[in-house]
Formats: sequence, structure tokens, C-alpha cells
Amino acid sequence: MTTRIVDSAEVSDEATVGDGSSVWHLAQVREGAVLGQGCIIGRGAYIGTGVRLGDHCKVQNYALVYEPAVLEDGVFIGPAVVLTNDTFPRAINPDGSLKSASDWEPVGVTIRRGASVGARAVCVAPVTIGRWATVAAGAVVTKDVPDHALVAGVPARRIGWVGEAGHPLRDEGEGRWSCPVTGTAYEEHEQTLRKVTT
Repeated sequence: MTTRIVDSAEVSDEATVGDGSSVWHLAQVREGAVLGQGCIIGRGAYIGTGVRLGDHCKVQNYALVYEPAVLEDGVFIGPAVVLTNDTFPRAINPDGSLKSASDWEPVGVTIRRGASVGARAVCVAPVTIGRWATVAAGAVVTKDVPDHALVAGVPARRIGWVGEAGHPLRDEGEGRWSCPVTGTAYEEHEQTLRKVTT
């Protein structure tokens, strides 16, 4: 696999970019960041210091992924998404002095395998987006999102379930759900969803 970093991208010599990954125009990948194999970093995207991406992640144009975010394998970050890292943001301290790195503790967003975050959504750290979950475009996530949940709104709330194919699941009644694409069956139990294995 060929790794491609275009000339206008700014990738730190202290960052690690996996085989087959692409970093496109005007993107910035900071020191200590780790990109797995086959990742795509879109135009103007920002990957902060020490951020970790698994294999086959896609970070679309102008998304901002602030440290210490962790994205597992196969995560999709839509255009202009923001993953924050400051729970109580301020430019200055109470005495009027400019805040420095030592004046606050960054907290991260964790996104589990296969999850997707839609365009212009904001994930307010610290939160975890569960495996195969989908955050709708424009949502503001302030609480953890369960595996397979479909969340939307401000603040984001669960409005359904999604399967690994990304499509909303069909309600089959009595806590059973199915994927209209793959036919995979799921069971709902106490606000969680699990795949039915035979």
C-alpha cells in the first residue's frame, strides 16, 4: 500500500502515518499523532498532538480532532465535525492572565470501532461513542452513546438503532430488530443492543 501526503499538508516528523494512508491538502497532523493503515485525512482537517486513529479511519474535510481523542478501527468523521477537549474552556485565568497548557487538563473523545459522526456534529469531551453507533449531522453529543445507537439533536438523544451496515434497523417487535440490508438480527435489552448469534 502506498502512503500519500500532498505537499500542502503539514505532517509532523514526530507523527506516525500508517501504510496506505492519505493526508490531503492543507491538513495538519501534529506531533505524536498516530494514524493506522489505510486512513484518509481530508482537506483542511486537523489531527491534534497525540491523537490515535486505528486502521481505515476517514476524517473528512475541515474536521477538528483535538487531543487526546482516540478513534478505533473504521471510524468515520464527517466534514467539519469537532471533537472537543476542554470541559471548562476559558482564554484567561481569574486573575486575567492568559491560560497556558499547564492551566487546564485536556480530556478526550473516544470513538469505538465502526462508528460514524455526521457532518458538523460536535462531541463534547469527555464522551464515548459506542461501536457501530451513528451520530446524525449537526448533533451535539454531551453524553456517552451506546453501541449501535442512532442519536440526533441538540443535545443528542437516541432516536433508533443502526446495524453494522449503517442503516437504521427495522423494529420486529418484542425487543427484536433486524438490518434491512444484511438481515442480521439484534436484541434490545435495557437500552442496549446486541447481535443475535446462532
